[in-house]
Amino acid sequence: MTSENEQIRFLPGRHQLDAYGNGGFRFAGMSHRGSILALPSGVRAWPVRSVSEIDATALAPIIAEAEAIDVLLLGTGAQPSFIEESVRAPLAAAGIRLDAMQTGAAARTYNVLIAEDRRVAAALIAVG
Repeated sequence: MTSENEQIRFLPGRHQLDAYGNGGFRFAGMSHRGSILALPSGVRAWPVRSVSEIDATALAPIIAEAEAIDVLLLGTGAQPSFIEESVRAPLAAAGIRLDAMQTGAAARTYNVLIAEDRRVAAALIAVG
């Protein structure tokens, strides 16, 4: 992964995820250490390290693009995790279906769905 000063804050456009692990992700010829949001508008850093940290602030960028998202793939890290109603409810109210799974599965599914030009977003918690 890249050094701290090479971290992405926002990269416009939809990008296939080339790799995940070592605490981050590789996409568009770049590496990023930490969790990411892959939204219709682009890829951005996401300051979430565990499912328990997902709150209204963490969901705000996703909700802001709700009109362009049918499904949100939530990568829960290395292990499956229960998703609280406090996370599910605001997404459902915005018309976004939530599909939670381990980060690796979410990254692979995201790649397939954007290749099919589907209305998908991903919130991916980095794994070691």
